[in-house]
Amino acid sequence: MRVRHAGLALLCVLAFAAGAQPVASPATGEWNFRVLLDDAPIGEHRFVLTAAGDERRLSSEAAFAVKLLGVTVYRYRHSAVEHWRGDCLRRLDADTNDGGDRSEVRAEREAEGDGPALVVVTPRGRSALPGCVMSFAYWNPAMRAQQQLLNAQTGKLEPVRIVALDEGRVEVRGRGVAARRWRVSGPEQPIDLWYAVADGEWLGLDAQVRGGKKLSYRLK
Repeated sequence: MRVRHAGLALLCVLAFAAGAQPVASPATGEWNFRVLLDDAPIGEHRFVLTAAGDERRLSSEAAFAVKLLGVTVYRYRHSAVEHWRGDCLRRLDADTNDGGDRSEVRAEREAEGDGPALVVVTPRGRSALPGCVMSFAYWNPAMRAQQQLLNAQTGKLEPVRIVALDEGRVEVRGRGVAARRWRVSGPEQPIDLWYAVADGEWLGLDAQVRGGKKLSYRLK
């Protein structure tokens, strides 16, 4: 099993769908998720968003362990800190250990060529991304208007297609919550994101990983 869904960030205001009320980007917040593989718990992923003046800081920590007959056969660790000004990523520091494959991503807004760009450095090299760059900011509704997102695990700017699907109910904190499902399609397997119909809060996600298994996040 490999986890390839990336990590985290923020942005502005977006309507859910035609006729729906717009949902504002949160200024602060905390999201603690149980992580499940085929409905069996394997770990946790925690996000904390803080604000100071016109800047926001998002930190995230993920730790998964998959066992077979009592023996750990796969571990995943990911930590990242993102700094935002307005709706644009200003800095990123991310470290990942994906089953023994380690990666580091460092990014910072700098003057580059004809104007400022987000300069991304990984062990594979350096790239400059002009304009306002967003990461996979699942908790932020403005992410759903994007056509490209920065993968905090790989440092790649990935093309994405994000569409609203159906509504259903998601089990959160021991009760069913009415939720709307959005699908993020890109280079890897699609990811289904769940948001509360009542207030737009990010409730969880579902994705298929290697071996046909289902990886799920559920807010706790």
